[in-house]
Amino acid sequence: MITKKLSEAEIMKNPHGVDARNLYNKDNAMISVITLNPGESLKQHITPVDVAFYVLEGTGIVQIGSEKLEVTENTLVESPKDIMHCWYNKSPEQLKFMVVKAPKPTKKTIFV
Repeated sequence: MITKKLSEAEIMKNPHGVDARNLYNKDNAMISVITLNPGESLKQHITPVDVAFYVLEGTGIVQIGSEKLEVTENTLVESPKDIMHCWYNKSPEQLKFMVVKAPKPTKKTIFV
């Protein structure tokens, strides 16, 4: 059995400049956790694979294509490949969500 604590995972350098940590990174999939502090957001981007987001804590605004929706913890959001998506934290609390990419991308993410 392999276990990994989020608190022990290193913060990855990323183009968004936010706290992003890999928990699982294998050939078939990857799982990361992103924490957005109040006022932080991701840059709009397009991934070449399907992405599932699961909100662990807080409230955030997710944008998939032209749709925007406020979501809270214990919510799953699906984002199809090749569609622009983004997250915004406009709340006074931290927003933490899990990102599952399957299969693991072999092409680069495109920033809008």
